Amino acid sequence: MYTLYTDAATNNETLHSAAGILIVHAGKQQQLRASLPNSDNHHAEFHAALAGFDALLKLLNGTANNVTVQYFTDSKIVADSVKKSYAKHYQKLVDELLAKQAEFSLVITQWVPEKQNQGAHNLAQQALHERD
Repeated sequence: MYTLYTDAATNNETLHSAAGILIVHAGKQQQLRASLPNSDNHHAEFHAALAGFDALLKLLNGTANNVTVQYFTDSKIVADSVKKSYAKHYQKLVDELLAKQAEFSLVITQWVPEKQNQGAHNLAQQALHERD
C-alpha cells in the first residue's frame, strides 16, 4: 500500500499556486514540490491532488493497477467531491481526479485536519516561496 498526502498553497495577491506531495511506502518517504497553474485555493487543491497522483503513477512506472492508495487531503471540497463524484464548480477537475484514481486497484480518500497534513503543507509552502 502507498500513502499519498497532498496540499496546495496559494498567494491570494498573485494567485501563484504550488503543491506539496508526500508519498510514503515501505517506511520510506518521497517529498515533492510542484508549481501549479495560477488559481484560487480551491482549484489549487484539485491541481495538487492531480499532481500527487501523477507523481505516484510516474513512480510506479505503469504498475498502478495492483496498488492500493490511502490518500489524505486537508481540503474538504476535494475529499467530499471525490466521495460524491461531483462538484458544482469543479466538475472537470473532479472527473480528471477520478480518472487518475481509477488507474489504481483501490483508492481510499480521507479528509484530515491541516495539523495532520503538515508534511505536504510545509512542502507546498516551500514551493510557493520558491515560486514567488
